[in-house]
Amino acid sequence: MSHLSDIVRAHPFAGHSPERERPLGGYALLMGTFTAVAAAFGAWFHRAGRELPESMSAPDLVLVTVASHKASRLITRDRVTSAVRAPFTEFQGDAGPGEVNERARGRGLRRAIGELLVCPYCLGMWVSAAMTGSLLVFPGSHGGWPRFGCRSSAQKCCISPMPGPRG
Repeated sequence: MSHLSDIVRAHPFAGHSPERERPLGGYALLMGTFTAVAAAFGAWFHRAGRELPESMSAPDLVLVTVASHKASRLITRDRVTSAVRAPFTEFQGDAGPGEVNERARGRGLRRAIGELLVCPYCLGMWVSAAMTGSLLVFPGSHGGWPRFGCRSSAQKCCISPMPGPRG
């Protein structure tokens, strides 16, 4: 029997990280979930007869960028959101004003979710996809998000509640 067939039969992830347990199956499931949800959203968006906008305005791009960063940080590091992370993480200590350090715990999918929930960069992709999706579904309302606006170059930009749909 060939060496390759022995490896494939043993386990597809065998030997990847012998020094450290890595939940590769959990990672694969999370990637598959993200891809499936994105594909389902795209199919729904198309079947609903919606069209993608020609472009994204600079204020919307800034809004999604800053909001994604802040939301990812809030979910992954904030003391109050520890309750959401607790089934998947272990408290390590305080990390500054209102923030905590945690590490993923458990094995398999539980550990993979824990690693996602303690990594602002990792979770950022999920958060930005959700926020971008909400802008596509609710193009004029921002789902109740604030809107950045400048009336003239002489005025400073401000944050104000988003008025009704843009015309």
